[in-house]
Amino acid sequence: MTVKTSISLTDDQEAYARRLVDSGQYPSLSAVLQRGLDMLRQENELHEAELEALRTLIDRRRQGTFVDLDTLKSDTLAMLERKRRARGL
Repeated sequence: MTVKTSISLTDDQEAYARRLVDSGQYPSLSAVLQRGLDMLRQENELHEAELEALRTLIDRRRQGTFVDLDTLKSDTLAMLERKRRARGL
């Protein structure tokens, strides 16, 4: 279903939309605006999906085991020392 509505555009927005129509990329100003709204919806849906994935990752990490900073430093230094020795440094 199509709904007619009235909107306001800046002069620059209107000129850009008209150029898109005049160049044949879109059949009408309505088509330009519809495409813009579709793109905005897709962008928002992608953003929400990314946020949900990050929330899931954070929740999984919170449920996992944690290493305190001192242990992390100690383990990192030990790993570096093993790598140095393995390379004869």
